[in-house]
Amino acid sequence: MSLRAEARNALLYLRPLALFGAAVLVVLTVSRIVLVLWQLERVRAVEMVGNVFVLGLRFDFVLLGALLALPVLLMPFVATSRFMLRWGGLLVRGYLVACFALVLFVELATPSFINQYDSRPNRLFVEYLIYPKEVVSTLVGGYGFQVLGAAIAVVVASVWLWRRMRAKAHATQPVNVVTALALTPVLFILCFLAGRSTLEHRAVNPSTVAISRDPMVNELALNSFYLIGYELEEMGAEPEGGFRYGSMSDEEAVRRVRAEMRVPLESFASKEIPTLHPQVATAQGEKPKNLVIVLEESLGAEFVGALGGLPLTPRLDALSREGWWFKDMYATGTRSVRGLEALTTGFTPTPAQSVVKLSRSQRDFFSIARVLRNAGYDTSFIYGGESQFDNMRRFFMNNGFDFVVDEKDYEHPVFRGSWGVADEDLFTRADEEFSKPRPKPFFSLVFTTSNHSPYEYPDGRIELYDTSSPHTVNNAVKYADHALGEFFARARTKPYWKDTIFLVVADHNSRVYGASLVPVEHFHIPALILGGGVEAGVYEPVASQIDMPPTLLSMIGVSSEHPMIGHDLTRPEFASWPGRAIMQYGDTQGYMLGRDIVVLRKDLPPATFRYDGATSLQPIAEDPELVATAIAHATWTSVTYEQLLYRLPEPRSATKLSLSTPSAAQPRAREN
Repeated sequence: MSLRAEARNALLYLRPLALFGAAVLVVLTVSRIVLVLWQLERVRAVEMVGNVFVLGLRFDFVLLGALLALPVLLMPFVATSRFMLRWGGLLVRGYLVACFALVLFVELATPSFINQYDSRPNRLFVEYLIYPKEVVSTLVGGYGFQVLGAAIAVVVASVWLWRRMRAKAHATQPVNVVTALALTPVLFILCFLAGRSTLEHRAVNPSTVAISRDPMVNELALNSFYLIGYELEEMGAEPEGGFRYGSMSDEEAVRRVRAEMRVPLESFASKEIPTLHPQVATAQGEKPKNLVIVLEESLGAEFVGALGGLPLTPRLDALSREGWWFKDMYATGTRSVRGLEALTTGFTPTPAQSVVKLSRSQRDFFSIARVLRNAGYDTSFIYGGESQFDNMRRFFMNNGFDFVVDEKDYEHPVFRGSWGVADEDLFTRADEEFSKPRPKPFFSLVFTTSNHSPYEYPDGRIELYDTSSPHTVNNAVKYADHALGEFFARARTKPYWKDTIFLVVADHNSRVYGASLVPVEHFHIPALILGGGVEAGVYEPVASQIDMPPTLLSMIGVSSEHPMIGHDLTRPEFASWPGRAIMQYGDTQGYMLGRDIVVLRKDLPPATFRYDGATSLQPIAEDPELVATAIAHATWTSVTYEQLLYRLPEPRSATKLSLSTPSAAQPRAREN
């Protein structure tokens, strides 16, 4: 065979790879242009227009290098015989078309994902795919036309590419074995170099594009398929508790965390559990109170009138004047499991998944349900959806909850949507449970669902805020507020009211986004403690969800021994201090003391800012002590999880029940 014929046969085998590469580059380039035009104001604000496209092309070749490596390596096996050229070539083309379809699909999904999470698709995108019922219901209910359009586009484009490959790039003559063996290493090296995109020690990665202070704009220089693959690889490689920020010894981290807890050092008597300490309840009374945590789905401060938001929560606004209102409360994360983690265990966030989902926390992990069950309480989780979502049932039942009520336990609900029964059904069932005669006090976590995309709820309950469509977040918030108000109106008439402390708090905001490294304003959430014996007042300093469990234990009159590092905000000294909050935003963590915030990022130095209380973070001179404190808390969290140090001692007889109850004399913060 002549050299020219040999070259022609090799090129015919490689032409599908070239067509695939060209098609992928077109898709990614067009997608990036559309995204930049959509977000042009933010892109220009950080002067990233040129970098987005230059670095974007670089990472597109990184993706191509990774995807083309396999068909290149298969060349000596597929291209050197007629039989393999026919059937092996079919498999190679199928692989290329499948990869193209996936790349196109995630790029088409990217605008909706950015709109919801202010990020390109990442590990969350994959995590949600393991819950097909909820995902399909949400997509059909809220994004039906987009899903249909994307499906049609993927099918049409994939069929076009398949036919193009078959018509214009169909090899019929095998390649000489020597030629294939000579070409394969050369082509593989090119794929390898494209995949690394550098000759330096470390390959490029998302840190390469972390040029501006706007994380979402930085990610526009990536492509979504690459980012998903990178984060999945990182999840498999990193310890289950997540990577570490900075470098600090475990001993120093524990020392600094203990100091920030503001409890006497002699209280830390356990060598096995570094933060285990006794907490004496500030409330005094004859018997302990019941405790109910009402966790409101996706209720950010921007939707709450009493926090300066839209006029969507008149019932909560009215209730805020009747209880202990937290003016500056912050969520620890952007997903429900983060709120559940903080409010039931007091555990601080890490870049890894919430402990609700991690394996080492599925047994003997600390929770206030465990403390209260040991203290003689009935404990329950009442939910309107499927409790296996995000591993909630397993985590709760293994860590102190006696029983779970979920969607299957509602026989004749008024309304059933994509995420479960309506909030009014949930609260009706909760009221039934609380009204049951029982010899023991009870603790219950009540988790709502109605304020979740696609925003489904019963008709005729509210006057629509958005009249163009009933299924908007603003209307869903109004309905959720209506259901909450109706529940409390009913609860006040029941015998359990005077014996119960209620916390109403959001799990996270509806959307967390912005140009800041940590968009602090979107972590701001409502929190209210009310019920029998709770005086009206306002807590002014910064507070975190992790402060709620110890505060609630104190208010219901339960003295206990536990490892929580949150603060009992009923103690007088916390009425005038600046307050502290910890916020996890993807791979970034913010530690805020008052209005000063340290931002910790993976593989990057800490940065210190001052939050203006609205939307802006302004760089300030680094405070070494504040930076060290931030790193200490992040380190402590990882160490504690990895070494199983967040638990109660064995035996757990140290947990005591104090016969006390909140009273009018209870310490509280400044009033209105």
